[in-house]
Amino acid sequence: MIKVRGSEVRGTVVAPPSKSHTHRAIFLSGMAMGQSHISTPLISADTVASLQAMNAFGARFYEHDNGITVNGGTLTSAERTVNVGNSGTTLRLLAGLASLFPDTTTIDGDSSLRTRPLAPLLESLTEMGAICNSRNGYPPVSIRGPLSSNSTSIRGDLSSQFISSLLISSGLRKEGAEIRIKGRLSSRPYVDITIDMMERFGVPVKICESGFRVVGGGYRACNYKVPGDFSSAAFPLVAGALCGSVTVNGLNIEDRQGDKEIVRILQAFGAEVKIGNGWVRSQNSPLKSTDVDMSDTPDLFPIVAVLATKASGKSRLYNAQHLRFKETDRIATTVGFLRAMGADVIAHEDGCSIQGGRALKGCTVNTYGDHRIMMAAFVAALSAEGVTEIICNDEYKVSYPLFLEHMKSLGADWSEIR
Repeated sequence: MIKVRGSEVRGTVVAPPSKSHTHRAIFLSGMAMGQSHISTPLISADTVASLQAMNAFGARFYEHDNGITVNGGTLTSAERTVNVGNSGTTLRLLAGLASLFPDTTTIDGDSSLRTRPLAPLLESLTEMGAICNSRNGYPPVSIRGPLSSNSTSIRGDLSSQFISSLLISSGLRKEGAEIRIKGRLSSRPYVDITIDMMERFGVPVKICESGFRVVGGGYRACNYKVPGDFSSAAFPLVAGALCGSVTVNGLNIEDRQGDKEIVRILQAFGAEVKIGNGWVRSQNSPLKSTDVDMSDTPDLFPIVAVLATKASGKSRLYNAQHLRFKETDRIATTVGFLRAMGADVIAHEDGCSIQGGRALKGCTVNTYGDHRIMMAAFVAALSAEGVTEIICNDEYKVSYPLFLEHMKSLGADWSEIR
């Protein structure tokens, strides 16, 4: 548990490396024939789960000061149950890889991971010839290949990770695969990241009217530098907009990350934002309400909701129904802690509406082990009256291992309660 007091924050921090890019770099380099090098990777609980999972399949990783050297390409099915902890990304990407091998792979995780749905992906893999067994579409799951078909269809509005799993695993197949998307594709920028990185590792993906066509043939080793993470940078940037002035270095505004949208969202709310060569600065100014479509940027939902509580007028965050199936039901948990702090917020099936302008007040917040809820509650506490006690462990280390250290360096008044 930590105690946070209302604080002014000023200064500069460096964005942590992107978790999404690091996961994909680990899988692609492990699949690629030859030796690859990953520079500036994020080393966190989730990405370590991916390292361990790929190690179980035969890839070899060597960590050093300059990053990770990877010897990949000679994979076999895992000989034991692969425990991926709380990493939903590892679960989904590994399921696709496991479907390529003739032996059964069992994937499991912690109690939270066992609530993460996998059924649509398993149905697609089954359509392609895999044998899948699960607990009604939830982990633990057992998967056995090889695949006999090179085409499948899957809904696009449930999780972009399902699509990324099918794309990445198809790159190892000689004939590739056609992946047809049913309905709207949510979180499209994450799929774009996957495609861009696959092409960097030597497998082209063609975008067609029905979805995607993976050329296949196997990956080639490559050296890849992980960019700074806009998803994580959103927390100090919003803190700056609410409580002072914060600059985040290590950000490329031309990057394909969908969550760079936080810059436009801050501007839409009226925050004073400046963009330089490799940095973004956000500082306090009067905020006004706005509506935000969260369909492509769901990870920003908790911290954007915090931002909206300080904007005059009514804001609406919408098209985020897939947040119901994250580490927590992030719509419910976000609305819950903001209400507890005195915000006028109403939950909807696909998001929430917030009447801004009410003063937030310190209280006790339970984050239920969700890293983004913990960090959003921390930033809310900086702008609240009194003291906020946040019931948490080290969940922030899943995506932003230096979060508390960075907040302290910016002037946040917090202490650990033992």
